[in-house]
Amino acid sequence: MKPGLQVDPKWVAEHLDDPAVRVVEVDVSAGAYDEGHIPGAVLWDAYRDLRHPDYTPIEPDELDAVLSRSGITPESTVVFYGYAPYLGFWLIDRHGHERIRLMEGPRERWVDAGYPWSSEAPEPASTSYERLGEKPELLVRRQELQEMVGDRGSVILDVRSKEEFSGERFWPSGATEGAGRAGHIPGAVHLPVDLARREDGSLADGEQLLRACEDLGLEPGQRVVTYCTIGNRASVVAFALREQLGYREVAVYYGSWSEWGSLADTPVET
Repeated sequence: MKPGLQVDPKWVAEHLDDPAVRVVEVDVSAGAYDEGHIPGAVLWDAYRDLRHPDYTPIEPDELDAVLSRSGITPESTVVFYGYAPYLGFWLIDRHGHERIRLMEGPRERWVDAGYPWSSEAPEPASTSYERLGEKPELLVRRQELQEMVGDRGSVILDVRSKEEFSGERFWPSGATEGAGRAGHIPGAVHLPVDLARREDGSLADGEQLLRACEDLGLEPGQRVVTYCTIGNRASVVAFALREQLGYREVAVYYGSWSEWGSLADTPVET
């Protein structure tokens, strides 16, 4: 793993007044953030900010706008924490952003380390974010993934729960009525995210994930695409595959099941 990717609450606290550092909490709602967050942190809501109302992912230009209103420039060091820090990491890594950090694990690490929450929502000065380079190979669109179905040179990893993979659930919470079609992408291999992370959300040591990959016959030289429901769990596994196990051709299908399962013409297996 690259040195410095993961930081602790002490590092974040020491850099809160650094104008070159921006802290971003990524979650699926504003509930926890509104109750208290790291001082100066902005919120990225995975549904309101990072997806359209029909669950399709926002385009790169739209992410530029999110970065700009968050006060982020290409030179900023961006620290992600919260419910979905790896999703934030993967999105701006694809954008070509170089200075990215993760305060992984539960958001409560901040207060457990003795630091106070803030209830004040910051209003950072807007910037005009301009990408300096991109890594489009890190994210796969639905059309690309459909072309990969049946391709023996690629592996599609479904990292959701067994119930979601088998079609018993659409959302992790279990809701199915009106949500879309439950099941999995044809030919996808099931490799649950729990093999890559601990119960508190922090990254596991990689041993379980390595054994599971070996059992599935996966090799570091293969093209691997991960997906889940909104891209959060898929980003965790993709990060572990790349940073811990040395897989270089790893991508995330960002649309994931919230997009695929909501469409009427995508193939689905149960």
